[in-house]
Amino acid sequence: MSDSVHNPVWTSCKDAAGIAGNIFAFGLFVSPIPTYRRIIRNRSTEQFSGLPYIYALMNCLICMWYGMPLVSADNLLVVTVNSFGTVFQLAYIILFIIYAERKIKVSMLASLLVVLGLFTIIVVGSLQIHDQMIRWISVGSLTVVSLISMFASPLFIINLVIRTKSVEFMPFYLSLSTFLMSTSFLLYGVLNFDAFIYVPNGIGTILGIIQLMLYFHYKKKSIQESKEPLLVSHA
Repeated sequence: MSDSVHNPVWTSCKDAAGIAGNIFAFGLFVSPIPTYRRIIRNRSTEQFSGLPYIYALMNCLICMWYGMPLVSADNLLVVTVNSFGTVFQLAYIILFIIYAERKIKVSMLASLLVVLGLFTIIVVGSLQIHDQMIRWISVGSLTVVSLISMFASPLFIINLVIRTKSVEFMPFYLSLSTFLMSTSFLLYGVLNFDAFIYVPNGIGTILGIIQLMLYFHYKKKSIQESKEPLLVSHA
């Protein structure tokens, strides 16, 4: 195992997978921009929910902390992707707070403070664990729970697609980016012998495949149905 880790080709493959994961994740991070253009243009958050950005921020913070040298070894690319994610989510949350109604504004601000408070507790608490292995396992376990929670959220979309037989609420490029990012970090985790990375991203990859299969199935079905005559005789 140690020989593989120090093998230049092995290291290059691992870094390539991590860099690819960073690139695909960037596609996910910028995906809410059209929504925020609409919010800024209308100066209202309308019926949009800010909670997904709160959850995403918590996930990015926990994963970023896990990638730090104080917790795990040789996970710089985990730190970079989640640092970018943290910046994007904070920006989205701040904009949401600015344009939300007063009641929602207060609720979002309170949620943000709770997330920052919980993250502070996690950091300070984990630093009190002097055994490096136990600290790694503790923070790693939190990372797995956080990532699986994030990857489980598409289950609601999958259920909606099956129920409505429509891919309207499941954008193709968002599903593709999620699949590619998960697959990249699955490979990165495997090549880095890090189960706390490859297990949740393996689950994310499987869910990504399911989303893409559903997309092509119902997209093809809707195209076939659209070819039927608009006027049907009811004799």
